Amino acid sequence: MIGKMVVAGLVLFTSTNPGGGGGPVATGSQEGEHKEKVSVVLKDSRIIVSGNGTSGKSDGYRVRRPCWYEPGGNAEDMLKKQEESKPEWMPATEWNRHLESLKEFKDKVGKEGTWWTRAYNEADPNALSCLAALEPFVFVPPNTTPPAGITIQELADIARAALTVPEPKIEVNPDAKSYVNLDTWVWLGDVGSKTRSVTATLPGVMSATVTATLGSLEIKSGTTGERATVKQDCADGGKPYSKGAAFSCGVTYRRASADQPRGVYTMTVTAVWPVTAQGVDFAYAPVQMSADRDVAVGEVQSVVKGDD
Repeated sequence: MIGKMVVAGLVLFTSTNPGGGGGPVATGSQEGEHKEKVSVVLKDSRIIVSGNGTSGKSDGYRVRRPCWYEPGGNAEDMLKKQEESKPEWMPATEWNRHLESLKEFKDKVGKEGTWWTRAYNEADPNALSCLAALEPFVFVPPNTTPPAGITIQELADIARAALTVPEPKIEVNPDAKSYVNLDTWVWLGDVGSKTRSVTATLPGVMSATVTATLGSLEIKSGTTGERATVKQDCADGGKPYSKGAAFSCGVTYRRASADQPRGVYTMTVTAVWPVTAQGVDFAYAPVQMSADRDVAVGEVQSVVKGDD
């Protein structure tokens, strides 16, 4: 059986685990134009990813370890799951062999401890080789984490990999065409929320939240310093043009663009989103997202009349 649930822009698919583990398969993928850039796709995992930061454009951050153990259940619960989790595709003869192989689960009934099961990031090309080095199940005493057991840092990494920000929409004034020595204002349009958060939660165990907050813009004029002067005081994504306000974020072109390819300068604007993490002692680099905008720059022609 396969079901679908949408949580804050993240699509979660659940199905019976065909590997015989009986646990859910949770796959996260972003819908929309940039879904091919998703950096984390959880499989055989109980981790829930949520927040308003899952529906933008991924910067390609990767979870550092592609597979890990997650706590499953106690001895009695795990045995029950193994005995009741027959996949629809499995023939009866194979299912009977599976039931006969449950000795390791039966031996742990009545003992204190927890079964931990494998999970992995399907988006990582090294995930399957990582899984091959792990036993499907490992039983550990109470309050104990097995080697390769998931940590709070790795949970934060999963949240960071799922964190996205909107692709910059560059606004300029003048809009259609600028002119030599005229200040060209630059700011971001249609940003939406300037704070984007993602929380990764292992229910009943732990959670970690990462948050990106829109900071400054970095502007490249598309030409040399002799042809353009750039001002970079662009906090909070820059400010829209306002008559009489001080010019602090944008470009003043010193020469026309007529001699450039296609007759324009290609301006590049990078939005910088500093990232903070709650629950871990680790600093993430900012999320940076860039976009280009063509700027045509003309030259004001003056007419000088001689004496009559």
